[in-house]
Order: sequence, then structure tokens, then C-alpha cells
Amino acid sequence: MSDASAGQSNKLKLGALTALVIGSMIGGGIFSLPQNMAAGAAGGAIIIGWVITFIGMLTLAFVFQNLAGRRPDVKGGVYGYARAGFGPYIGFNSAWGYWISAWIGNVSYFVVMFSAFGSFETLSFFGEGNTTAAIVCASILLWALTWLIFQGVQGAAFINTLTTIAKLVPLAIFLLVVIYGFQVKTFSSDFWGTPALGSVLDQVKSTMLVTVWVFIGIEGASVFSERAQSMADVGKATVIGFLFTIALLVAVSVLSLGILPQEELAKLQNPSTASVLRAVVGEWGFALMNIGLIISVAGALLAWTLLAAEIVFLAGKDGTMPKIFAHVNEKGAPTYALLVTNGLIQLFLIWTLFSSAGYLALLSLATSMILIPYLLCSLFAWMITVKGDAYANDSAAKGRDLLIAVVSSIYGVWLIYAAGPKYLFLSMVLYAPGLLFYIWARREQNEKPFNTAEAVIAAIVLVLGLYAFYELATGHLTL
Repeated sequence: MSDASAGQSNKLKLGALTALVIGSMIGGGIFSLPQNMAAGAAGGAIIIGWVITFIGMLTLAFVFQNLAGRRPDVKGGVYGYARAGFGPYIGFNSAWGYWISAWIGNVSYFVVMFSAFGSFETLSFFGEGNTTAAIVCASILLWALTWLIFQGVQGAAFINTLTTIAKLVPLAIFLLVVIYGFQVKTFSSDFWGTPALGSVLDQVKSTMLVTVWVFIGIEGASVFSERAQSMADVGKATVIGFLFTIALLVAVSVLSLGILPQEELAKLQNPSTASVLRAVVGEWGFALMNIGLIISVAGALLAWTLLAAEIVFLAGKDGTMPKIFAHVNEKGAPTYALLVTNGLIQLFLIWTLFSSAGYLALLSLATSMILIPYLLCSLFAWMITVKGDAYANDSAAKGRDLLIAVVSSIYGVWLIYAAGPKYLFLSMVLYAPGLLFYIWARREQNEKPFNTAEAVIAAIVLVLGLYAFYELATGHLTL
């Protein structure tokens, strides 16, 4: 076999890319979705929230599909598109924000996984997933995943495909059971919420970070575009993965409202799907969903460890991040990108021992970190349709893609508004240290770090980050 043929055979095909999209989106979030949504909204607002999310995320999926087709020269997904559209510093921040979102999200996955273990009486010492025993076992699993990826990205992607299939079985059983036990009277009770939940708009806003969180990973195929067998497969995998996942997510959250009323769902311990199923079939349902969550999160951890390391590796390859992150081992795995990523996860796991921040707080912070990278991708898609270079004389396609990009950009702005100032403000604490890495990388390239506009943006990020850190240190702001 020639080197070219061997290289092509090692590329990721449509099935593996689709599994990466589905596997990274369906993690722990779906198993906690009934409680997460009901905590701030009733049935009517939840449905409105899903409609908004469907339109917004569908346009974002189409944005990634269109960009894969119109700009196949741009690799790296959210990072590559931001860099191509807005320059190296904005591209760096997109990579940095995405990377931090990925590894903080993995910390939350470890917490919810060992919380699921702790739900079994014989393993109650794992508690809510942040006891000493939980952190020790999570750390062992973290470095086992690291070893696995060091054996080669293609092999890890194959295992991710298997775990993606395995995690869908308990979810399919859950849906069949809740359809059987669904009660219209329960579903319609206080459909628009009690006064304690606030206005319908407030309720809809409360669903936004949760819905975005469960869709983080929609860009999974585009991040791995450099390893894909075909750029056309990247776009197909994104849309197929999105449509499959949103059908599953909406069914899990909405049908649960027909089993238990909103007030009871809001008080459930996560993973809340376990308690919902127990209400219909008893303890075996509770155990099944906790086992399903453990399998699901194990797969999502693998997918997200791959994604987190890949984004830093790509940025290191073209000099936006320090070149040390571009190093690979003999199996092609990104060595230092993976070690630094998982080293930070390890530090945050230890931090959860001393912090009251639980799963919801961690996922809110992780989600806020990725809102800006998503918005930048939509704006880049808008930019290339306005310029028209990639469309030749295809005015119909240009008009369609422009509409998609505009709607996706509006959705991105809406998400930042719905998230509120707290988590965006907190995210500046994590964006600010990135300046050191960016300056390091630019010096390696013997290039000036910033132009005038970038210097202004960098100064704003630094000032906001320092002020947010002060507010955290003095207790005026908490996670």
C-alpha cells in the first residue's frame, strides 16, 4: 500500500465524524436535562426555548456545513474560521475560549459521572461526585484516557463510536417508558409556570445556557476537518448529528413533564432521568439510567478530550499558540496539547474538593466560554457571503447562505444576552491569562503581537479579567 493510500485509510470517515458530533453532544447533559430545564421554566417556556434553540442551532449547523463546502481551505473549525475572518488575536481567543470550555466541561462530566456512581448504596462514598474518593478515581480515569489517546487518535475515535452506540440504548428505553407513562394532566398543570418562576421571557432565558450546553460539540466534525477523508463528510456529519440529537433532547425534556410536575422535577437530584424513570417502573429504572449516564459520560469524556487537545494542537501548528503544542508522538497524537489540557482538568478536579461549585455552575461557565467562538463563526459566514468570492455566479445559494448566517449571528447575540453578565464576566478571568500564551507564540514567529484594534481589545479583556478576579477574591462574585 502506498503512503498516500495508507494516509487516506487513516482518515476519519462519515460514520466516525458523525459519532464524534453525537458523542460530544450526548454526554452527561441529556441525563440531567429534565431537572436542569425545570429548575427555571415550566412546560410552555421550555417548548418555546426548544423552538428558539432548534432554529438557532440548525442555522449554526448549516453555517458549519456551508463553511466546510465554501472554504475547505480553512481547517480547525471554530478556531480556523475566527482566525481567517478576524485575524490571529481573535482567532487565538476563539481557540482559547473553546479549549477552556472543553476542559472545564470535562471537569463537570467527571463530577456528574461519580455522582451517578454515588447514587448506588454500595458506592455512596462518591457522594455528589466531589468527595476525595470520587476525585481520586476520576484522576485515575483521566490519565487512563490520556494513555488511550496517546495510542492514536483514529483508535480513540473508533472507541468513541462504540460508546456512542452503547449510550443510546438506555436513552431509547427511557423514551419508550415515559411515552407509556405520559399523563396529559401532569404535563398541562401550570403550563406557563408559577409566579415564582417569573415571566415567560425570564423562563425562556433560563433555558438558554442549558440548551446550548447540550449542543456544545455540534462543531466536532469541523474541528477534525484536517483528519477527515472528505470535507463534504464534515458538513453532512454536522447536520445529521444535530438533527438526531435535538430529536432526542426535546423528547427527554418535554416528555418528562408528563411524568412529574415541574416543581418535583426541579427538586430532583441529578441525573434526573433516573428519578423520572423510577417514578414509572421503580428501582430498576433508576439503576438503568445511572448506568447509562456512566457509559455516556465515559464516551463524552473521550470525545471532548480529543476535541480539547485538537484545537490547541491546530493553533500550535500555525503559530497562533506556542509551537510546543504542535508536537505529536509517533502515533500522531498531540503530546503536549494533551498533557497540558488534562493537567488543568486534574487541577480543577482537586479544586472541586474545596469549592461548592457543582455540575450546573461548571456547565454554565463552560458554556459562556464558547458563546463568543460560536458567534465569530456565524459572523465569518456572514462575511464570506457578503464578499461573494466563494459563490461565483450562484446568487440563489449566496442569498440562502446569507440568511442562514444572519439568523445564526442574531441567535449568537441572543445567547450572550440570555446568559447574563455574571458568567461572561467570570469568563474574562479565564480569557485574560491567554494573553501570555499569545504573546509567547507571536515572539516565536518574530511578529508584532497586536495591531491597534487588537491592542484595545486585549486591554479591555485584561482589565475586565483583573476586576473579575478581584470580585472573586473579595467574595462579591461567586461561581
